[in-house]
Amino acid sequence: MLKAHGQTTHRGRAKVPKQRRPPSTHIATEPRQVWCWDMTYLPAKVQGQWFHLYLILDLYSRKIVGWEVHDSDHADHAAHLVRRTALAEGIAALSSKPVLHGDNGSTLKATTVLAMLNWLGVKPSYSRPRVSDDNAYAESLFRTAKYRPEFPAKGFAELDDARAWAASFVHWYNVEHRHSGIRYVRPGPTPYR
Repeated sequence: MLKAHGQTTHRGRAKVPKQRRPPSTHIATEPRQVWCWDMTYLPAKVQGQWFHLYLILDLYSRKIVGWEVHDSDHADHAAHLVRRTALAEGIAALSSKPVLHGDNGSTLKATTVLAMLNWLGVKPSYSRPRVSDDNAYAESLFRTAKYRPEFPAKGFAELDDARAWAASFVHWYNVEHRHSGIRYVRPGPTPYR
C-alpha cells in the first residue's frame, strides 16, 4: 500500500542510511601477492628512547621479505624499505604486483610512501579505522619477536645492537622457525605449498 502511494522513501529528520560495503579481503594463493607490514618499538636502555623496527611479511609464505631498524619513525625510512624489498623480491618482472597491507599509522600512509608504492605499482591496503586486529599477521610476528629468549629485557644499548638482534631474528624466523600457520614448515627457502 505504501508503495502504491509513493511513501516508501526515507522520511523524518534522521540521516538516510548509507549502504556499506563489506571490507575488502586479500587472499594470497602464492608468494608475492599480498604483503603485510608494520612498525614496532624496540626499547633502548635509556628510558624514553626507542628504536623502530619496520617489517614486511609475505602473507602466503610467512617469510620476512624486508626489514630495517632506525632510531626515528619517518616516512622516508618506510619508503626506502618498500623500494629495497620490491627490488630484492623482483616485483618489477611480475605482471601482477603485490598488495601491501598495513595499519592506519601515519608513517605508513604518508605521501612519500604512497608515491613510492605508486611508482613501484604496489597497491596499498589499510586496516579499517578503529579495528585493532586487522593486521593480525604483522602483530603476531612482533609478538613472536618480542617473546624470543634472546630479546633483551632491559633494552638495546645502541642502534647497532638492535640491528644485529633484528638480523639474527629474521634469519631464525625465515630459516629455522617452523610456522604453525603453514603446516609447520619453514617460511623461507622451502618449496612453496
